[in-house]
Amino acid sequence: MKPSIPSKRESAALLAFAGIVLTFYLWLFLHAESQLNVGILLAVCVLALFVARRFRITQAIEEAGAHRPGLARLWAVGGTLALIAAFYESHFILLMICTVLLYTTACLGLTLQFGFSGVANFAGAAFFGIGSYTTAVLSTHTNTPHILVVIASGVIAALIGSLLITPVLRTRGHYAALVTIAFGILFKTFIEVNDVLGGPQGLQVPGMVLFGYEFNSGFTLFGVEMSFYVSYALLSLGICTGVFVIVKALERSWVGLAMDVVRTDETAAATFGLNIARWKVIAFMLGNFFAGVAGSVYGMITAFVAPNNFTFADSLLMLSIVILGGLGNVVGLVPAALIVLVLPEKLQFIQEYRFLLYAALVIVILRFRPDGLLPRKTRLFFNKETAR
Repeated sequence: MKPSIPSKRESAALLAFAGIVLTFYLWLFLHAESQLNVGILLAVCVLALFVARRFRITQAIEEAGAHRPGLARLWAVGGTLALIAAFYESHFILLMICTVLLYTTACLGLTLQFGFSGVANFAGAAFFGIGSYTTAVLSTHTNTPHILVVIASGVIAALIGSLLITPVLRTRGHYAALVTIAFGILFKTFIEVNDVLGGPQGLQVPGMVLFGYEFNSGFTLFGVEMSFYVSYALLSLGICTGVFVIVKALERSWVGLAMDVVRTDETAAATFGLNIARWKVIAFMLGNFFAGVAGSVYGMITAFVAPNNFTFADSLLMLSIVILGGLGNVVGLVPAALIVLVLPEKLQFIQEYRFLLYAALVIVILRFRPDGLLPRKTRLFFNKETAR
């Protein structure tokens, strides 16, 4: 017996229910301050997920999202806007939202590299840092409009990443990973000993100015003073949404198909005439471009960059988000980023052991759920009617 396909109305109702419930839960979680309240909310989340899986509610929501992907994305964007509006005067929570959105953007680039084309990149934080440092230098020493600075930061991250193309293409597996690890360590060492880039003390980064509007000045809406982070949160949401749409479009296109073939079996790909080097270069440079753009905006938000912000441990943090969310599944990056970035901030007693938590989390996921929280679905070329 074939499973019934939900109607458009049923799909819309399910997505509306999921969007409202998730937004309300995130509001409660971000608003919670005591460790007891955080613990209760985590217990409620675990219980709700167990019940939802037991009664196949999660499967129904996944099918509704696959049936109406555009509506699912609208609810996701709308929920994020609602959270930004709800915390319009809370600097710290808005900063966390910006961090989640920008790290998700950088991890979308890593997914394009690692999850789509099979190019291992353990230097995600280095390319993130290249974007931040480029923004610091261009904004301080030139009069380049900041919108062009953000784009230039992504381009420079991609161009510097192109220096790794030859060694990455000439190596396989663990050896290719070692090349990117070495680059990440060299990048941190280079900016530490370079006095022009501030050395260990780092550099200040001017705030974003877009079409004459200074983001750091904040604004007033209907007589209510808004945190200046609201503007950055809206910008981060716009960038994350745009990159998400681009990556999903690539995944559905023949470009994504070619990358999948290259990742799955290089010998078969070469046999069918695919240029393996070309697709790996495209994935590597485009992924680094996204990381550079995210790092550029992040540098403006924090107003300061230093070598200790872009260590190998930060690269592992990004990689843990990609693995936890489900390798190759761009939708899973958002909940994974929330778990990895927000949870340690709420559980204050594990703040000093956060990297131990990340390592343990990756080990547990690889042991018990190697496909991640939201495994990537198998690519289908025929609908259910034609595949019979």
